[in-house]
Amino acid sequence: MRCIEERSYAMEKEIKLKGTKIKSSWDTKIFNGIGYTLVFLFALACAIPFYLVLTGSFTDEKWILTKGYSFWLSPANFSLEGYATIFRSPEKILSAYGVTTFVTVVGTVLAILLVTMTGYVLSRPDFPWKNGFSFYFFFTTLFSGGLVPYYLLCTQYLHFKNHIYALIIPGVFSVWNMIIAKNFMKGIPYELVESAKMDGAGDMLIYFRIMMPLSKPMIATLSLFTALGYWNDWYNCMLFISDDKKYNLQYTLQNLLKSAEFITKIAYEQGRSVASVPSESMKLAMTVVAIGPIILLYPFLQKYFVKGMTIGSVKG
Repeated sequence: MRCIEERSYAMEKEIKLKGTKIKSSWDTKIFNGIGYTLVFLFALACAIPFYLVLTGSFTDEKWILTKGYSFWLSPANFSLEGYATIFRSPEKILSAYGVTTFVTVVGTVLAILLVTMTGYVLSRPDFPWKNGFSFYFFFTTLFSGGLVPYYLLCTQYLHFKNHIYALIIPGVFSVWNMIIAKNFMKGIPYELVESAKMDGAGDMLIYFRIMMPLSKPMIATLSLFTALGYWNDWYNCMLFISDDKKYNLQYTLQNLLKSAEFITKIAYEQGRSVASVPSESMKLAMTVVAIGPIILLYPFLQKYFVKGMTIGSVKG
């Protein structure tokens, strides 16, 4: 066991040494400076809409309708009415947050285990049917049975209706993520597996103690993709969940938005003030509520993100 851990540690050290920076020349520094400047400007252009969403969520509805969105908040246009409308029934939002958090955590863990286990098996050169199974998985990405057979299968045969696993199982396996995991693990020297087997390690021990620690960049990248998919999912909730206590966050916010738009329409038809219903500020407040946790999660995975994408996405 100690020999396996030493080889795994040596492999991690070798990977880190490969990423050691080499002393740059002046033309390289100039090129990097221009590149960093352009990337910064592009990132700034991408950040401005998010900033407008944040300030707009705290802006008074009358101000938005008469003067539009503003970059700066002041006592004249500051308002918490959008958030107050969303959290008018806080138990509903908290319940939806709990459902979404549970589905995201459990679904991401199961998805990572499934795609990495499958990718590990298909990356093994001693697995004789790896090409056939790889084609089988890839073939499923080209064709679909359609929405009606999918719905009938999930409701009548798998009994997904109004069960929490209806929000987990449909997205638990991604062929694209499996291909990334397979190609990443292909880059790990197979000699590590052979030497571990000579020391008496089984396949599960090799998977958990060697392959998984060496695949941290890939795992972090796929975890972020998978968590985003579960967090933003509303479609499966719309199809399979009719109990409002089991609604996830995205579907709950969508229903709130539809209710606000309906109330706004009725107020307009009756000649009442449309600004009394903060539909515009509520839309932006809903966006902030929905994306906040994911934005806070990203910095912890950022250091693995680029490496996992560049290494794991190369097809071979």
